[in-house]
Amino acid sequence: MDRIRIYNGMPAKELGTDGWHKPWSGGNGGECVEAMRLGDGRVALRQSTDPDGPALIYTHHEIVSFIEGAKAGDADFLLTGGPHRHPERRTV
Repeated sequence: MDRIRIYNGMPAKELGTDGWHKPWSGGNGGECVEAMRLGDGRVALRQSTDPDGPALIYTHHEIVSFIEGAKAGDADFLLTGGPHRHPERRTV
């Protein structure tokens, strides 16, 4: 990643092939999210079945907020289909 412009939606292949991990892999036939920690602390996510597709780029703060919120159950409505509860805003 020698001096490339990193932006949200960029082709994931431009970030290289080394460094991608499947932290959320499960028994889903290999269809999962892959993550890469970038040199500046941001995190790139891509779909494992489309490794050349777009990469979503998140700041360290955004990833921390997402993981803490998921651990707290803030995203459980995505699994249950139930109504979304509106938790208190968190700051990191």
